[in-house]
Amino acid sequence: MAGPDVLMVHGFGTSFATTWLGNGWVDLLGDAGRSVIGVDLLGHGEAEKPVDPEAYRDLEDRILARLPLDPVDAVGFSAGAMAILWLAAHHPDRFRRIVVAGVGRNLFVPDRERGAAIVEAVRTGAAGDPELRYFADLPEDGGADRAALTAFLQRPDRRIFTVGLLAGITVPVQVVLGDQDFAGPGDPLVAALPDATQVILRGVDHFATPRDFGFIDAALGFLDARPF
Repeated sequence: MAGPDVLMVHGFGTSFATTWLGNGWVDLLGDAGRSVIGVDLLGHGEAEKPVDPEAYRDLEDRILARLPLDPVDAVGFSAGAMAILWLAAHHPDRFRRIVVAGVGRNLFVPDRERGAAIVEAVRTGAAGDPELRYFADLPEDGGADRAALTAFLQRPDRRIFTVGLLAGITVPVQVVLGDQDFAGPGDPLVAALPDATQVILRGVDHFATPRDFGFIDAALGFLDARPF
């Protein structure tokens, strides 16, 4: 048997097709004999796109509903990584191994001023610096909806990540983070998890992470899912 199904959850403003299918992950996992559970976060990709922030309060529940009874492996990037960690803290028995990327210190110390600037960039499509420009341009991608993505960012977030909460994640976790990623460093997250290792991608920023071969290789190795 090749191994359990692999849940894959993308980051903000993208989709399963863009992040995982387009960057070759799904084909590589298929070559390793693994089946993929591809999830589009609410407001993204082929999922429904409500424009009321309240609709996004329990968005992790949609992911949980897609999981089989047997434990899965999981790979998540940025917002998708946060969703997986939240689910694993409350339902550790649903997971075997987890890889998260694009998250680290930001889980515990959110930059609210920067967050507000991102919301405004997404809402208006205008931004004054290159990083915010990236977020402002995301809704221009095919199939994206600016109002829905703004509502996603403005949702009433029930999640508070603490060391105590993350202690409930009893399965092995690999934390992958570029050394140029604004979400880092990853050390506080690694220290909070009972069984975690860290992979640092040299010269890689947040946005380049999903397509970085160092990330792909590390994750497939951790999941015992390198192609035959």
